[in-house]
Amino acid sequence: MADRAEVPLRRIAALLAQQLPQVRPPLRFTRLAGGNSNLTYRVQDATGASWVLRRPPVGGALATAHDVLREARVLRALAGSPVPVPGVLLTCADETVAAAPFVLMEYVAGTACAGAEDAARLSVAQRQAAGLAMAQTLADLHGVNPDDVGLGELGRRERYVERQLARWHAQWHADRKRPLPALQAAHDRLRACVPEQRRVALVHGDFRLDNCIVGADGSVRAVLDWEICALGDPLADLGVLLAYWAEPGDELCALQDPPTRVGGFPSRAELLSAYLAAAGRDPDANVDFFVAFAWWKLACIVEGVYSRATRTPPATGRTAQSYADQAARLAAHALELAAAL
Repeated sequence: MADRAEVPLRRIAALLAQQLPQVRPPLRFTRLAGGNSNLTYRVQDATGASWVLRRPPVGGALATAHDVLREARVLRALAGSPVPVPGVLLTCADETVAAAPFVLMEYVAGTACAGAEDAARLSVAQRQAAGLAMAQTLADLHGVNPDDVGLGELGRRERYVERQLARWHAQWHADRKRPLPALQAAHDRLRACVPEQRRVALVHGDFRLDNCIVGADGSVRAVLDWEICALGDPLADLGVLLAYWAEPGDELCALQDPPTRVGGFPSRAELLSAYLAAAGRDPDANVDFFVAFAWWKLACIVEGVYSRATRTPPATGRTAQSYADQAARLAAHALELAAAL
């Protein structure tokens, strides 16, 4: 076993074997797709048993955006709730072990639709079911009382959008490599027309199809990537889901290879209707603002990936310039949507 991308896998393997009696060395680590955010590995032992290990990316990542210990806290709190999540087996805050905190969690079998090729393996019936299950799962999440699951102190509750605008704007400025006028202009426009927050719920922060594991029946078997979960306005999650939910024929997409563009999934309008019905929300809710806000936040995220890629070549095989171009497109669209509010 060789250490990879500055991650000391040998030390991690030794700790897992020491702390978890069910683990049978030797261990094999396989880097899973993605990794623009936290690094994710499938861990397999000599018996074939599997787990998933998560730790922050290398290359000067912003700690507040990649908090795997916060993610583990949320997963443990949601265990037993209507929201399907993987179980947490171990957390390690000792950075002398892996050069960063890490979490070991349950491996959930199913399909992770990282792109169109993965989505095409699902039947049309599975795609339709998966879309409706996404809407129901999001409504289930927003129906969880944070106080009832021990997450009432996860963070501030009020003025969620204002806080998010300030946080992502500050993170962009803290690590930016270039000016991006459209990103700044969209921020200013959004800040000027934030709607009143009417509810407080657990907000996933990056709820999309490729952050879920889909079962053979189209059900959502697990929701992943909780490191930016917070308390706030649940419509922010809905905006993110709709921004990511590409349809066939869409020329501009939030993702480079959107799984939902293959067709067979519910439309954005159907997804919106399903969520509003399941959540019991007002059909006149100001969803357009939250969609524009989502595109702006995605532009900030991709711009952050671009900044890291200028220091450390991304494992995705893409160039830093490709992320720079993507962020510019996202920012321009965010500005167009924000200007129309």
